[in-house]
Amino acid sequence: MSIDHYENFPVASWLCPKPLRAPITAIYWFARVADDLADEGDAPVERRQADLAAYRAELARVAAGQPPAQRWAHVFVPLSRAITAHRLPVQLLDDLLDAFIQDTSNPLYPDRASLLDYCRRSANPIGRLLLHLYGIWDEVALVRSDLICSALQLINFWQDLSVDLPRGRCYIPQKEATRFGLLADTVRAGAAGPAERALVRDLCEWSRQMMLDGAPLARQIPGRAGWELRLVVHGGLRILEKIADMDFATLSQRPALSRWDAPRLLWRAWLHTPGASR
Repeated sequence: MSIDHYENFPVASWLCPKPLRAPITAIYWFARVADDLADEGDAPVERRQADLAAYRAELARVAAGQPPAQRWAHVFVPLSRAITAHRLPVQLLDDLLDAFIQDTSNPLYPDRASLLDYCRRSANPIGRLLLHLYGIWDEVALVRSDLICSALQLINFWQDLSVDLPRGRCYIPQKEATRFGLLADTVRAGAAGPAERALVRDLCEWSRQMMLDGAPLARQIPGRAGWELRLVVHGGLRILEKIADMDFATLSQRPALSRWDAPRLLWRAWLHTPGASR
């Protein structure tokens, strides 16, 4: 079975061991539907928040061993099976919903720490849930997983500046914008001056270093899952290369991976894992 990514979430591809495809797919659809409730369509904020609250109540319901209601049964029936069979940490699933609810209000982030706290709930639970399924619980692995997941989330933000800003979403920490003579809440899509490019460059370097610090995890995870993680890491680093190639002008245009990048990523994954010597 092969399905698309939830942002940078590697899901039940052919690289995934067959016994884990069902729980990984269940987690994927749980996150995908929640993200759509928070972000898709034209529903007002109040409706989105009410839907997410109901969705969160359904998570608590199935976590307590109760059957799900009909509305999202296609999500919570397989998820409840995964929770029971694999003892999934429900708090991590709840953290994802907490981040989605936060997204509906489009807050500004005063500094890197506040943005990383958002990533702790919006991205890091995915990596921790996958490690749980693979039976990997040591602290070094968890820290590296958090670094990779947060880095991927941040890279996605810098990649999507030209898309997110017109929608009222600004993930640029205010303190970072101020360092370059800008105000985060006044940065506009389409701007491509020296200050904006320098800001994006600095944010990309921050994300790149996080990715390199977490990348050795790909050698810690055995088998095909380790190979998939290598591809994910190299995919994130490749996006950063594309941002650099366009002189960090992601306020004006959005870079993306194409099918022509696949051979390069496969070759890099085969050769080495970035940061492995750290």
